[in-house]
Amino acid sequence: MPPFTKVLVANRGEIAVRIFRTLRELGIGAVAVYSDADRVALHARVADEAFRIGPGPADDSYLRGDVIIETALRAGVCAIHPGYGFLAENAPFARAVEEAGITWIGPPPAAIELMGSKTEARRAMRAAGVPIIPGATEPVRSVEEVVALGEEIGYPLIIKAAAGGGGKGMEMVTDPAGAAQAFEAAQRQGLKYFANDTVYVERYLEQPRHVEAQILADGHGTVLFLGERDCTIQRRHQKLVEETPSPAVDDALRTRIGEIAVNAARAAGYRSAGTIEGLLTRDGSYYFMEMNTRIQVEHTVTELVTGIDLVREQILIAQGEPLSLRQEDVVLRGHAIECRINAEDVGKGFLPAPGVITAYEEPSGPGVRVDSGVCAGDEISGLYDPMIAKLIVHDTNRETARRRMLRCLAEFRIEGPPTLLGFHAALLTEPCFVEGDGCHGLVESQELAQRAQEMTDTFSHQATRIVKGSDDTATRARVVAVEVDGRAFDVRVHVTDPPWAPLGRRRRERSGAAGSATSGAVVSPMQGTVLSVRVADGDVVAAGHVICVVEAMKMENEVTTQHAGTVGALAVAQGASVTSGQLICVIGEGE
Repeated sequence: MPPFTKVLVANRGEIAVRIFRTLRELGIGAVAVYSDADRVALHARVADEAFRIGPGPADDSYLRGDVIIETALRAGVCAIHPGYGFLAENAPFARAVEEAGITWIGPPPAAIELMGSKTEARRAMRAAGVPIIPGATEPVRSVEEVVALGEEIGYPLIIKAAAGGGGKGMEMVTDPAGAAQAFEAAQRQGLKYFANDTVYVERYLEQPRHVEAQILADGHGTVLFLGERDCTIQRRHQKLVEETPSPAVDDALRTRIGEIAVNAARAAGYRSAGTIEGLLTRDGSYYFMEMNTRIQVEHTVTELVTGIDLVREQILIAQGEPLSLRQEDVVLRGHAIECRINAEDVGKGFLPAPGVITAYEEPSGPGVRVDSGVCAGDEISGLYDPMIAKLIVHDTNRETARRRMLRCLAEFRIEGPPTLLGFHAALLTEPCFVEGDGCHGLVESQELAQRAQEMTDTFSHQATRIVKGSDDTATRARVVAVEVDGRAFDVRVHVTDPPWAPLGRRRRERSGAAGSATSGAVVSPMQGTVLSVRVADGDVVAAGHVICVVEAMKMENEVTTQHAGTVGALAVAQGASVTSGQLICVIGEGE
C-alpha cells in the first residue's frame, strides 16, 4: 500500500490536534471536521483543511458516519483516523469506511464488534484462557435475573452496558432492593450512549486497582506489550489520573499481565493500537475487564516511558507496514503521570462546568507535555466532554515525576470555568497517593473537595492581588496589569454593578444558591438535558429524594431535594433542556 497523502480525523478537541501533529511529521495532509459549535475551535483552525459536518449536538455531527464518509470522499483523503470516543469503536462505521474505498486507521471491524459486546468478549477471553471477572457471560434480561446472580455469586454486583465503555452504563447493586433502579439506569445509559440497552452482570470487586495493558499489533502476526498503566483514581467510573508503571506491579506481575494482554489481542484477531483493561485485586489476582479497540486518552504516558509514538504506529500499521520493533526492544524508562484537566466543579460533586476560557497559559520545562485543544477565548461547550487539556509529566522515578506534576499544576493558568487543577494538586499531596496506594474512597470525599478549593484559591492568589466588592453586591472580574514602585502586578478587579443596574438582575444573581438552600425551590445545578423525572406533582418526598436525572457533558447527575415535603410546580419533563439555575420544582410543607 502506498503511503498516505491525506488523512481525515473524525474527532475534535485535543485528540484531533494531537493526531494532526503526527500527520505533519509524516508529511501527510491533515483534514478536520467540525460542528457549528466548533466553527472556530482550535482543531478546525490548525488543520490543513476543515469541513463542516452539522449542528452542535454530536448526534447531528460527530456521530453522523454517513456525513463524515461523504466529507472524506469530497476531501479526497486516503484514510480516516477516528481518535477516541464518538465513532472510534463503531464497527458498522469502520466497515462503511472500508467499503467506501478509504483506509480505516484502527482495528478490523470484526475485532471491534467482538470486543464491543462485553458478553461475547468475556466468552472469547474465557475460551482463550484469559482470566475474567466472575459473573454472567450472557446478557441479563430482567431484574429477577440480577437478583438471582446476586444470590449465586454474592453482592455487591455491577451491572454494565454490554456495548459500553469509557465508564458509561455502569451501576452498582449492593442488595436486592437496589437491583431495579440500577438495572433501569444501566439500560438507559446503554441505549443513550451506545444505542443498545443490553446489559450483563459481574461480581463487584472490592477496592481493586484498575490496571490496563497497552498493546500494538500489526498485520503480520506481531503483537507487542508496551507496559501497563494504573488508572485507579476515578470518579463515576471515569479516569482522572493515569500513570505508568503502576506502583502496584512488579516485574513478575508485569510479565504475567503482558502475556494476558498479548493472548487477548491474538484471540480477538487484533491489529492497531489497543488496550486490555483489567482489575488487580489485593491478593494479586488479575482479571480481564474489557478491551478498548482504539487509542486511549492516557496513551501519552506510555509514549513518554517507551519513546514510541502510538499514533504514528497506528498509521504505519494501517499502511500495511510491519512493526519495526520486537518485544525485547520495548524498554520502560522512568515514570510518567497524566492529570486530566476538566471543566468541572469539585465542590459540586464534579459537575460539568461549561463556559468561556478567559485566560490560558500552559506550563513548560523538562519532561512536560500538554495535549490541549483550546486557547484563551475558546468555550468549553456543554455539548461535549468537559476536558480542557491533559497535563503529562515524565521523570526518572515516581517521586520526582509527582513533584514535577505539582510544579506544573501551580504554573497552569486557566480562568473562566472551574477546573480540576486544585483537585489534582490536593490529591497528589495526599499520603495515599504519595505512597502509591489506590486512594479508594478519597476522590469524591468532602475532605478532598475542601482541600481542592484551598489549592485553587492558592493558585489564584499566587500572581494576582484581588480587590473585592462588597459581599452583598454582584461583581464582574477583569484582569489589569499595573506597576507599583517598579514592581509589576496582575490585579483582578471585581467591578460592582452601578446603582442604576436593573434591580431584577441583581436580585437574580444573588438568589440562585440561596433559593435552593433555604427555601423549597429545587433548581438545576447545570445546563443539560432531563433524562428522567422521578416525581409528579403532589408526591410526598423525603430529604435527599431524587427529583430528576440531568445529563450534562456525557455525565448523569441526580438532582435531589434538600427538604422533605410535597412536590409542586413541577416544571420539567423527560427530554427537556434545562439551564443552570432553572427551576425544576418547589417542595412545599408536607401534610
